[in-house]
Amino acid sequence: MSHESHATSPLPEDHTMETNNDQGQDGAQDPEQRIAALEAECEELRSNWQRAQADYQNARRRALADVESGVRRALQPLLDGLLTVLDNLDMALAAPTQSEDAKNLAIGVELTRRQLASALETQAVEPIPAVGKFDPERHQAVSQVPSDDHAPGDIVETLRLGYTWRGGVLRYAQVVVAAEKE
Repeated sequence: MSHESHATSPLPEDHTMETNNDQGQDGAQDPEQRIAALEAECEELRSNWQRAQADYQNARRRALADVESGVRRALQPLLDGLLTVLDNLDMALAAPTQSEDAKNLAIGVELTRRQLASALETQAVEPIPAVGKFDPERHQAVSQVPSDDHAPGDIVETLRLGYTWRGGVLRYAQVVVAAEKE
């Protein structure tokens, strides 16, 4: 290998060969100044690295949130439709069954309802408890009625079950709430 090809090869700069106005008369830099300069450069690189790490984490969180939001937007209409089917199955089960055929049909409807409810649970769709105190974050008050049996603000009756999905409300529970006695 010739000396000329070695001289033209792209090698990283050697920081020890830099010229500096703070060098002594013999061309050597003061060691304390060199240490201070290297510490400052190290701190700047560390700061840049930390900013890059924070930017990466923020971008990653935003990307995950965007994907979650997209999945939610895509699945919400399907889940709403399935909840409507569940409501219809509940209404069918509430109908009176007097004949043997109606009773057998009700058994099939109940099995179908359980299977649908189970499938929704595997996708983290959970019913909102509609008992106890009214919670505006999870319940929708359809009306208020005076009640001797319930304290004001307690749920008296559930008109339509509500559901949560992935930590958020998919559908609010529609409830009747006890009012103050007059």
